[in-house]
Amino acid sequence: MRAVGALVLAAVSMVGVVALSPASAAPEARHGQAEPLVIGHRGASGYRPEHTLAAYELAARMGAEYVEPDLVITKDGVLVARHEPEIGGTTDVAGRPEFAGRKVTKDLDGVQVTGWWTEDFTLAELKTLNAVERIPDVRQQNTVYNGRYEVPTLQEVIDLTRRLSRELRREIGIYPETKHPTYFQRLGLALEPELVRVLERNGLNRPGAKVFVQSFEVANLKWLDRRLRVPLVQLTSASGRPYDFTASGDPRTYRDLMTPAGLREVSTYADGLGPAKDSVIPRDASGNLAQPTSLVRDAHRVGLEVHPYTFRVENQFLPANLRSSAVPSDYGDLFAELEAFWRAGVDGVFTDNPDVAVAARG
Repeated sequence: MRAVGALVLAAVSMVGVVALSPASAAPEARHGQAEPLVIGHRGASGYRPEHTLAAYELAARMGAEYVEPDLVITKDGVLVARHEPEIGGTTDVAGRPEFAGRKVTKDLDGVQVTGWWTEDFTLAELKTLNAVERIPDVRQQNTVYNGRYEVPTLQEVIDLTRRLSRELRREIGIYPETKHPTYFQRLGLALEPELVRVLERNGLNRPGAKVFVQSFEVANLKWLDRRLRVPLVQLTSASGRPYDFTASGDPRTYRDLMTPAGLREVSTYADGLGPAKDSVIPRDASGNLAQPTSLVRDAHRVGLEVHPYTFRVENQFLPANLRSSAVPSDYGDLFAELEAFWRAGVDGVFTDNPDVAVAARG
């Protein structure tokens, strides 16, 4: 396993050879807080298999203010944390002969996907499975933890953050994402009513609760806006469109939502924007960081915070001019990338490496 200290040395050694034009620009005024938030993307998933209690705990201990559980649902209506409803790549279900007959092909937002699905398992059945590293070719060091952790429920994530808040003497928030809401609505297993119930049961559906709720779709956020008293965040991608737009015949795309007019509409039901990071600072033809777009400024003008995703330390996820070598899994200069985004005025970042983001922010 590579030590974080090696990352720091690599970052320092690269400062003299990498020139970042965004870092030389005057920083935007940050919106609504003294410093940008660090959000543990699926926990500290650079160091533990994602969406496990171990990953969430490590993110909090590294200094993240929020941890992010992606929410899907079981056959018996319990919200659990998985990246997708298909769990063949994030659990050991493929090696469980008792569940071999559950492997099926389904239409997931217009794409045929074959595997095992949370909605075909009760919570008790799902709890017999163990989490595994989703990208073992990149994060081979995380595979040592394969089989050690269960699939957590949303309630277990909340219970963990409360315990850690007491221990660390600072409040750890949750930042859940509703995954594939139209897909689950069509199955009669809508995520949103159960999410509202869990938040209310825990006293978290109130102004000031340390909770954000996010979605790549729009209609469910509008539904939640009438029922939740916590901030909502519209996720966007650099391409494509919300699947509920596709399902309803709405021709608008994510790019349309990120125009000044689109952002004004988003601000009527959401409090923040969660764009792909390339929408904030694109890359040039050589794959290097270019100049920031106007997205942060445009979003701030209509009162939206901006929390881009996803900041990762491995070369393959970094701009070309911040990579340390030609080896995709080697650590590159995430410090320099984060500095560029701080100067662009973002209000928070989703990161697999919360320790690096906290150090860079400090």
